[in-house]
Amino acid sequence: MSSESSSSRIPAAVLSRAPKVLLHDHLDGGLRPATVAELADRTGYTALPVKDPVELGRWFREAADSGSLVSYLETFAHTCGVMQTEEALVRVAAEAVEDLAADGVVYAEVRYAPELFVERGLSLDAVVEAVQAGFEEGERRVAAGGGRIRIGTLLCAMRQHARALEIAGLAVRYRDAGVVGFDIAGPEDGFPPTRNLDAFEFLRTNNAHFTIHAGEAFGLPSIWEAIQHCGAERLGHGVRIVEDIKIDGDGTVHLGRLAAYVRDRRIPLEICPTSNVQTGAARSIGEHPIGLLARLRFRVTVNTDNRLMSGCSMTSEFAALAEAFGFGLADLEWFTINAMKSAFLDFDHRLDVINTVIKPGYAALRSLA
Repeated sequence: MSSESSSSRIPAAVLSRAPKVLLHDHLDGGLRPATVAELADRTGYTALPVKDPVELGRWFREAADSGSLVSYLETFAHTCGVMQTEEALVRVAAEAVEDLAADGVVYAEVRYAPELFVERGLSLDAVVEAVQAGFEEGERRVAAGGGRIRIGTLLCAMRQHARALEIAGLAVRYRDAGVVGFDIAGPEDGFPPTRNLDAFEFLRTNNAHFTIHAGEAFGLPSIWEAIQHCGAERLGHGVRIVEDIKIDGDGTVHLGRLAAYVRDRRIPLEICPTSNVQTGAARSIGEHPIGLLARLRFRVTVNTDNRLMSGCSMTSEFAALAEAFGFGLADLEWFTINAMKSAFLDFDHRLDVINTVIKPGYAALRSLA
């Protein structure tokens, strides 16, 4: 990667100020612990394991640190449990925008599954409209404070359910109201993306964008199906593409057919380092495949996945990667530009953010590092 001095020596204040672009962040995985506790009281949710916000935040991180995607996903019962009213959805969405902006994020695509928030009678449309109202409120608050951030929404369908086509229709219906794309989420193993071919065909027919969770808890077949059968524009995680890369004893690298295709087509990888370690997709940050994938110039992007469960931010992910791999500011800028190029935002706005925010922002930081 870059020949700069190791960015592990970049001051934390510089890293926090670096412009960041986030493509893979779950709304129900990023609540403030205090908000979870307060919403539980307001909505009558009684299943929280502890009520103290500090202890609750610790519980989420420890419960998620299981090495199993299935166990990791179980923590969402509590966040989804307190997000069943319009008021709660607006609040959580607005706070997410504020928290991301405070972390230096200038553009984020935040995803959630509307079908998970209808337990108390909200319609799918009401869920989407409440979340969009929250995002807009958060953007207003950030702008009022002199900041800048734009949010695009991804609507997820749960791959183990049978509502993908319905949610895809919702994404298309609200694409002029801030919804920029679609995704399928949930347990990969046993629920291949091809179960939802009708949804992906509908999206393609309507010129709509979509990414697919693939290559996290299941390997190359999941990635192959997501790309070749479903037509995914990006891979949610995609980290297990490394299983199609072989390295000889002398360091010579051989890309298999699928890995070469992913790299050659510049298919973006929405990599979430800390989350990948928690779910067992990588053994540690230092052993994470992102180092190899970046060196081989795959279109790597860095993401948080679930900020509450992983106890992370974009700044902490950058810092951890810098420490592990010696990435410099030029590398972090490359990750950021990769993400902005890959966003489900129109070309003019992507180019504007790259040229007027990201590049000038990193140029200014180089004088401070």
